Amino acid sequence: MTQTIAPRVRTLVLLLLAAACALLAAAGPASAHAALTGSDPQQGAVVDKAPAQVSLTFSESVSMDDDSLRILDPKGKRVDEGRPSGTGGTTYTVKLHAGLPDGTYTVTYQVVSADSHPVAGAYTFSIGAPSETSVSVYSTDAGGGAVGWLYGLGRYVSYAGFTVLVGGAAFVLACWPRGSGVRPVQRLVVSGWLALTAATLLLLLLRGSYTSSGKFGDVFDLSLLGEVLQTKPGAALVSRLLLLAAAALFVAVLFGAYEKREDEEKRDLTFGLAVGGTVVAAGLAATWAMSEHASVGLQAGIAMPVDVVHLLAVAAWLGGLTSLLVALYRAPAETPVSALAVRRFSRVAFGSVVALVVTGTYQSWRQLGSWTAFTDTRYGQLLLVKIALVAVLVGIAYLSRRWTARLAEAAPAVVRQRAGTTEEEGVGAAVGSKAGKTEKAGTPGKAGTPKKAEASGAAKATSTGAGSEESADTGSGKAAAAVTGSGDSRRAAQLARQRAAVDAARRKRQRDADPQRFGLRRSVLAEAGVAVVLLAVTTVLTQTEPGRTEEEAKAANPSSAAATSPASGAVTLDMPFDTGGQNGKGVVRVELDPARVGANDLHLYVERPNGNAFDIPEVKVAFTQKAKDIGPLPVVPDHITTGHWSASGVQIPIAGDWEVAVTVRTSDIDQVTVSKNAQIG
Repeated sequence: MTQTIAPRVRTLVLLLLAAACALLAAAGPASAHAALTGSDPQQGAVVDKAPAQVSLTFSESVSMDDDSLRILDPKGKRVDEGRPSGTGGTTYTVKLHAGLPDGTYTVTYQVVSADSHPVAGAYTFSIGAPSETSVSVYSTDAGGGAVGWLYGLGRYVSYAGFTVLVGGAAFVLACWPRGSGVRPVQRLVVSGWLALTAATLLLLLLRGSYTSSGKFGDVFDLSLLGEVLQTKPGAALVSRLLLLAAAALFVAVLFGAYEKREDEEKRDLTFGLAVGGTVVAAGLAATWAMSEHASVGLQAGIAMPVDVVHLLAVAAWLGGLTSLLVALYRAPAETPVSALAVRRFSRVAFGSVVALVVTGTYQSWRQLGSWTAFTDTRYGQLLLVKIALVAVLVGIAYLSRRWTARLAEAAPAVVRQRAGTTEEEGVGAAVGSKAGKTEKAGTPGKAGTPKKAEASGAAKATSTGAGSEESADTGSGKAAAAVTGSGDSRRAAQLARQRAAVDAARRKRQRDADPQRFGLRRSVLAEAGVAVVLLAVTTVLTQTEPGRTEEEAKAANPSSAAATSPASGAVTLDMPFDTGGQNGKGVVRVELDPARVGANDLHLYVERPNGNAFDIPEVKVAFTQKAKDIGPLPVVPDHITTGHWSASGVQIPIAGDWEVAVTVRTSDIDQVTVSKNAQIG
């Protein structure tokens, strides 16, 4: 039975890990957690004279450097001077050169929010009248690319390592002290420490590039690393490394001195380990709470302790669950996990769920602010997925509790059965002894009744068999003595190990054949699988802009509010093209959503005349409004998949009749530009 279960376990775990990685990959760059709520001049505005400065207002405080806020003229040349300065807590300004000529200017910003996430964006305003500009305002590098993906993976691994380290140690101390001597459990907890340490070092190296250029070559830039160490997230990562050194000492004592103590001595050491471990675990959780969502926004003084309790509850539940799974599948037959340990963990898990519900409710209210944010914001939608996964996990945990109860009820019966078997063997031995005495009391050689003769014959046969066995045993003993005497002790030791291995395998088969234990193992495995996905969703959730912030930004920023510019819905333009070369014919489809003033999403599809999608070397888009001499505003979309390109944040400064021109290049020399007009805004 064990041989058929193990491959299924490995396959299921690999599939779950792959699903978690796919979810992380789909998350993309981290969303801005500090939203732009206002600007002066406003997005798309046309002012009569050149302003002396440009001001940006965010939903929370941000950190800036000399290049965080840039103002570019129509040719792409910087016209700002000096370092950006804060003037009102969340408002930041930068001075402009005097005497700027008329035209369209581009404002770009790339800052780091107070909760450690990069925020980037751009918009345009015009002096006198809009003009053609060569500046693209749709692409940003911070938080994306390979560095952004690695940073997201590092965050997931750090959460997983923390959960396994803290939850595994808590499971051993609170539920199964004998587990401190079980090698698979030891390896699990140590692997959690190693994963958290490695992920923390990776995040520290990636941090500078993640919040600035997004280039992989800047990962080992010592100047960027020095700047990171002076920030709040950098200090939190360094503090985490110091606490991990203390955690290493804790793990060494737990699996060293503690494991070697007797049961009575373990009770005295448990209290000290529990206090020290709680302090270290709370400190590790605080490194997240003091540098991310909980540290900014509404009621930060309450939110940070609540976040620490939330993280500890997650670790106690999911980390303990992982340790229980390892114990059920990998613990040796000599030290199987007991029903008492499972019952203790069931109580710990119940308390953790209660803590998660209370702290999660508070966090949801704090981050969302309204019921509509559940469905209208990405944060709310992810939170609904997380709530659903927790509900599924609680349902499976209920089944595990039922299997635990059955296992506890079956344990006394097994003990009684073993005791009865021992008693029967003792009775059999006593009967055999009496039969031997009767045989000795009989008179050999005398004729008797058929029954007596039969008994006598049986007794003789038994006596002969016993004598043969005794002789064999004696011969075996002499042979063993001869082998030992000849110095072949290694053979004897090998035989002893083989007997021990056979006995251990027999006990493991007996243990695994227990239907109650088998059912418990399956339900715990299902719990662990859901927990992996839940942890991935939680990681993505921490990288997503809170719903409250997103709704406040929509309400405060006229450029992004739908009420300021009536949405005309998505615009779809189909334009046939022919570059004149081989395979140069096709159709390009442009979709602009929501086709209004402000930021828009652009999707471009290239198809052959037969409708099949195909790739081309290059495709570019430009928007021009000839009536007011605006543009062309260039857009270079990113390649998504075969025949599909996309660009987000495409800025349309004013409403009107816009010419949408698409340049298609099918080879090094074959190129054509096609265009159509569309009403936008």
